[in-house]
Amino acid sequence: MSMQSGVVLSMMDQLSQKQFNACALVESYWDNLCREGALPLRSAIDPRGIEDALNYAFILESIGTGIARIRIAGMHLNELIGMEVRGMPISSFVTPASRAAFARVLVSALKSPAKMQLSLTAEEAPRTGGKPLTARMLLLPMADDEGRLNRILGCLETKGQFGQKPHRFELTSVKKTSLTSQPQRASSPEVKHPEQQGFGDAPVPFEARKTRAPHLKLVRNGD
Repeated sequence: MSMQSGVVLSMMDQLSQKQFNACALVESYWDNLCREGALPLRSAIDPRGIEDALNYAFILESIGTGIARIRIAGMHLNELIGMEVRGMPISSFVTPASRAAFARVLVSALKSPAKMQLSLTAEEAPRTGGKPLTARMLLLPMADDEGRLNRILGCLETKGQFGQKPHRFELTSVKKTSLTSQPQRASSPEVKHPEQQGFGDAPVPFEARKTRAPHLKLVRNGD
């Protein structure tokens, strides 16, 4: 990468963070949990650390190659689909034409492992004639208490007007940041009581305080 392209990429990242504050907050929280080159355990996640982004956050469990179900999610995800999303595959938010590419993104997040940042566009515009929703999805790999990479901390944040539910999105670009980190182990002194340090897969979603076939573009960073 040339110096000029590196500067452009940096400016795009900064602009993205300003537009999608919840995603930036979740990513920063996850980064802080990565200690001494170790990926965070699922049980280390404390919702208080992402309180201002809880409406947009979610946790996934990998249940097969390129398949992950939603274990817990914020209210914004329910609003996009128009129903409770817990237990649904995360691919429910993606158009059929984008699902094969999205499955490869899930595989890359856990197998590489890698941070995955997705740009999305809603498949239809609002009935009022406004622009379609745009969205950013962030996928961050985590391990279970046995050290297996089968969990993902994520964030789905949208901009624009809602249209007819359910909202599904076309995948327009992917930024992949490869990682050299390895999973933490449950015996780590940093996580003495996982069930107390983290939070369970509750039957209610996260709640914050009141307050056509796409052209897929892959941007690699860190490969």
